[in-house]
Amino acid sequence: MKMKRVKSPFKRQQGRILVGLTLIISQLNLLAQDGNAGIQEANQKVRSYFDSGTNLMYAVGAILGLIGAVKVYQKWNSGDPDTGKVAAAWFGSCVFLVVVVTVIRSFFAV
Repeated sequence: MKMKRVKSPFKRQQGRILVGLTLIISQLNLLAQDGNAGIQEANQKVRSYFDSGTNLMYAVGAILGLIGAVKVYQKWNSGDPDTGKVAAAWFGSCVFLVVVVTVIRSFFAV
């Protein structure tokens, strides 16, 4: 008795799988190259916003300093005994904000 040879249905699909894997690998290579370009572009955009961000931080510090000056003035006029503490706290926080912005600008200047 002669046995019939059964053709495997997977032979035809092996070629398709190989072609599919080749296409996927080539696309991954292209994505890696585009990823590096994207990272460089994002780096340049963030650096372009840096000066505006530091100026914004200076403006916020100035506004907070004015609010603190008004609060200290109100406490001083009402005769509160802890006016010196409040004034020192507001002055210290404004100085800290300016120092932090200056240090960040010196480290990460464009």
